[in-house]
Amino acid sequence: MKKILILICLFIQVNVYALNLPEIYSSKVLIYDLTDDTVLLEQNSQEISNIASLTKIMTTITAIEKNPDIKKEFLITDQVFVGIPWDASVAGLTVGDNLTIEDLLYASILPSGADATQALAISSSSTVSTFVKDMNDLASKIGATNTHFKNVTGLDEEGHYSTAEDILKILKYSLKNETFKKIFCTKDYTLSNGKIVKSTVLGYTKNLNLDTSKIIGSKTGYTSKSGLCIAALTNINGHDVIIITLKAPPIIKEAYNVKDALTLIEFLESNYDMQALITSGSKIKSLPVELSQIDEYEITSTKTVSKYLPTDYNQDLFKVEYIGEKTLSFNSKGKIGNLKYYYDGVLLDEEEVIIDKEIKIDIFKVIIKYKVILILMLIGIIILLYLLRKLKKKKTKRKRI
Repeated sequence: MKKILILICLFIQVNVYALNLPEIYSSKVLIYDLTDDTVLLEQNSQEISNIASLTKIMTTITAIEKNPDIKKEFLITDQVFVGIPWDASVAGLTVGDNLTIEDLLYASILPSGADATQALAISSSSTVSTFVKDMNDLASKIGATNTHFKNVTGLDEEGHYSTAEDILKILKYSLKNETFKKIFCTKDYTLSNGKIVKSTVLGYTKNLNLDTSKIIGSKTGYTSKSGLCIAALTNINGHDVIIITLKAPPIIKEAYNVKDALTLIEFLESNYDMQALITSGSKIKSLPVELSQIDEYEITSTKTVSKYLPTDYNQDLFKVEYIGEKTLSFNSKGKIGNLKYYYDGVLLDEEEVIIDKEIKIDIFKVIIKYKVILILMLIGIIILLYLLRKLKKKKTKRKRI
């Protein structure tokens, strides 16, 4: 049988629902499934904004890449504190401290130390301005095209900005670095000089009695222009999820950034899980079968295909694509095509379609379909036999003569 390739899309029809963000304080939000590389929800994520100490994510990853030996020591001098205002968050470094680059990395992320970030800049690139250029170069490499840095601390300054979308790009890139990920997910650390630095999230846990145990790693930020913001890593039902919020009201004691992160974590736990889009054994399509004891061959899925989605996900976005033979016959066997499973245009899985049972011939159907040919063949055989018999008689007659 000649193979004919066709393309068939199966649409599963249901009502369409839209899952909205819960009520939160932040005006810019981005929730990203790191496990599936998918944006789950967003709000104003491409809008330019001041980003406060979320800047230190870039400061830290830039320093890591510029310092292969993080055990290298650096002497804290007066130069480290130049330009740091009195009310900036600091790690409590003092002139004369001899700290490792590793110490400074922890002191930059955990307590959000402006003194530590400037020390990293000077130790890595000699001057803060040179290091800021390095940060911008890395942002460009990552593809954070709506980001520009003017300092290493995140303090409000003209021309210092980013977006929730770009912060996500920077954090995704940074988390691929094992040193950064370890630091980002640490809650407290003892520096070489014996000083203990703690994650800013722990302070909110203590002062506001908030349970932040589900925040695996984080970087918080605050300035009067940026408001309260946070970039947090959590795990929801087995999926690593990044939550980025910007522009919550700038009231430090209320910790609106952390409260928003906790609200969103609770929301995700209640509304997102692995959804079985199709189960093994589900009927996909029936193909007509010619000259066989069966009229149709049923193609079924041999896989259960799932995706991390909201409980009211739009099933209209799930499609099954069959590419293969259009019709079968009694002699069809083995592979006849492929199935591909998509959600919202993204390929989730695929499999070969293999005939799993013998398709037997139906002699009666063959006779019915080819009766004219068979009759002609029969007539031909009869004529041939007649001619052969006549020829045989002639030969016999000649022998007698």
